[in-house]
Amino acid sequence: MRPKIMTDLHFSIIVPVFNRPDEVEELLESLSKQVDQDFEVVIVEDGSTITCDKVCQQYAQTLDLKYFFKPNSGRSETRNYGMERASGNYFVIYDSDCIIPPQYFKVMRKVLTENYVDCYGGPDNADDSFSPMQKAINYSMTSFFTTGGIRGGTKNKDKFSPRSFNMGISKEVFETVGGYKNMIGEDIDLSFRIKKAGFKTTLFKEAYVYHKRRVSLKKFFKQVNTFGKGRILLHHLHKGSLKLVHLLPMFFVLGNILLALLTLIFLVPLFLLPILLYIVVIFIDSLIKNKSFKIASLSILAAYTQLFGYGLGVLEEIFTGKAGKKKQEELYK
Repeated sequence: MRPKIMTDLHFSIIVPVFNRPDEVEELLESLSKQVDQDFEVVIVEDGSTITCDKVCQQYAQTLDLKYFFKPNSGRSETRNYGMERASGNYFVIYDSDCIIPPQYFKVMRKVLTENYVDCYGGPDNADDSFSPMQKAINYSMTSFFTTGGIRGGTKNKDKFSPRSFNMGISKEVFETVGGYKNMIGEDIDLSFRIKKAGFKTTLFKEAYVYHKRRVSLKKFFKQVNTFGKGRILLHHLHKGSLKLVHLLPMFFVLGNILLALLTLIFLVPLFLLPILLYIVVIFIDSLIKNKSFKIASLSILAAYTQLFGYGLGVLEEIFTGKAGKKKQEELYK
């Protein structure tokens, strides 16, 4: 089958927002500095009590910007609301806590023109302006030693499941497959449905954004704990989607607990050696990448927060199934 060609790309940027005007201001500022300005921005306020309408007004003359306010219904329905009202033929979905490099749309117009796909995802990086904790959390979410490379470093790009903090889908996909479902892991679920419908998805490493993520380990733990629960829910919806790499954090948690118990029972510190070796690997790898002893030290905390948060989420959902019985969007708030 001959590859599809798209030479007339009209981007619509979709951003769901809930009580984050400061983040929206940083995002819009970065979009105002894009080399390629041929896009529209659709901001959808999801019933916020702290709105970003005034921020949007500041950029109304600089950007082709649409602002909508709707009752709170969760980020999935909010993204769908924005895509229904967008005028472009290719939708780019960001989280409000992203900062977009100035060359993003220039690069993506070239990449999609030469190698068109109906759905893509991009990785996330840490900007120099981020705090040490934000850089440590970014390291944890992108390192091979914590995620196994499934969040942007995977070699098999066509098996990559785009994440909605930085995801592009064509209008044709949206009209054919439908949008996001009101559930945990809604972006991965959408990726699966897109593939089942016969559309191609891929990872474009050139399409990176600066993702500020959570600013505290407590919030980070809650976020990844939800991801762990969501992975089991996705397994129930899409049989065969659960891979060994998704269960590694669970084994990591059980292994750490077992080694700690063995040390206490037999009073042999040697049992802690695997834990210490892992800590050293994380520290050295982060130090090489971030060139900071402080960030490298915080990366150890971030890595353990991520792996324990995700692993405990997997275990809890396997044995209790509580998340599947709740209104799932509530877990994100």
